[in-house]
Amino acid sequence: MSAFRKLSAAIVISALALLIAPTCSLVTIPMGSVGVRASNISGVDEHDLGPGWHLNIAGIHRVTMLPSHYLFLDYTQDGDQSLLIRTQDNNNVTVDITVPYRIIPGEAFDIMKEGNHVSTGDGFRFERLAANTTVSVLREEIAELTSADFYNTERRLEVAAATLKVLNEQLKPLHLEAQAVLIRSVQFRDEYEVQLQNIQLNEQNKLLDGAREKVAKEQQKLDNFTLETNALVAARQQEWAKKVADLDRAYQVGFIEDPEGDRSPGRARRLMQAMTTEQRAEHVKTAAEVLEIEDSDKITDAYLLGIKNIEAETLEYKQRVTAEADGISARLVAEGEADIAAVRGEFESKLNALLDSPGGRAYVAYRAASNVKFDDVLTFQSDDGIPSVLRLRDFAERFMGSK
Repeated sequence: MSAFRKLSAAIVISALALLIAPTCSLVTIPMGSVGVRASNISGVDEHDLGPGWHLNIAGIHRVTMLPSHYLFLDYTQDGDQSLLIRTQDNNNVTVDITVPYRIIPGEAFDIMKEGNHVSTGDGFRFERLAANTTVSVLREEIAELTSADFYNTERRLEVAAATLKVLNEQLKPLHLEAQAVLIRSVQFRDEYEVQLQNIQLNEQNKLLDGAREKVAKEQQKLDNFTLETNALVAARQQEWAKKVADLDRAYQVGFIEDPEGDRSPGRARRLMQAMTTEQRAEHVKTAAEVLEIEDSDKITDAYLLGIKNIEAETLEYKQRVTAEADGISARLVAEGEADIAAVRGEFESKLNALLDSPGGRAYVAYRAASNVKFDDVLTFQSDDGIPSVLRLRDFAERFMGSK
């Protein structure tokens, strides 16, 4: 039982130690903050503590937390803190400005060394120093602007950038840095506002006139370019039309011309066959240049003669051969019909001779008698007792004219 009590006491003491020890030896730095640790032995540590757990032994260490995020200096009409600045042209202007700034990363311990980490009730001492420095720089640098400059965006941004540079030079000894100088609004006296609006309107009109002038110049360039393009297109179209016409004429008519103007079928071919080798070579060279064929060996007789000459020769050959064929056909048809008529006449004469013979007449009479049709019911009256219809020989002789 005694051992169990000792074990229980050890467990309780360990749990209490685990709960109490972190609060006595560790500190938590939250996000958006930076810690600076000071030791009663060695003084301020020359490095910043980022977010997380850090060693903090009670009675030895003391950790001070400073903001690591951006702080804002607002000089606006909402808090009745707008800056009243006198411009170069001796005019008072009310300006709303916002300046975001922060502690330079890694230099929070310097602020603590210099004692600017002390709270003043409404913030830290470095915040009050930053505000005083910023107001002094803004009043001095923004005053470089004239009344009209406040409405010139480029000039206003230029002065704001220069002001930021000077401000960071002034804040650097305080271990602070500003991100930007944001001029949010500008307000002059009411009577001067009207004048500035007129000035601004005149400036805008000047810009508008300048833009219109640029547009007019660009439009003139475009019109000139369009006219030049149209003229170039027309010239190219004429060149291509002429080229197409020359090519069409070359392909259609060819390159063989008759001095006498004879365009009859076969005339061009006869002239070509009568050419010398030099004359043909000259015509081939001309055809290759006109037809833009680099290899002159490809220029055949067909290129030199042209489509129309070849078509005329083809048509003339077709008509001539067709006419000859028609003549031969008509002659052969006539001869065939004459032979058929002669054969048919001879056949009919021989047939008539055969039919005129006794045997032929008998054949004809027999065929005629076989075609005689009697009634189904016949009454026979004959002296010899033989019906006349059965006497085929007698019928045949009667048809033959023997009786």
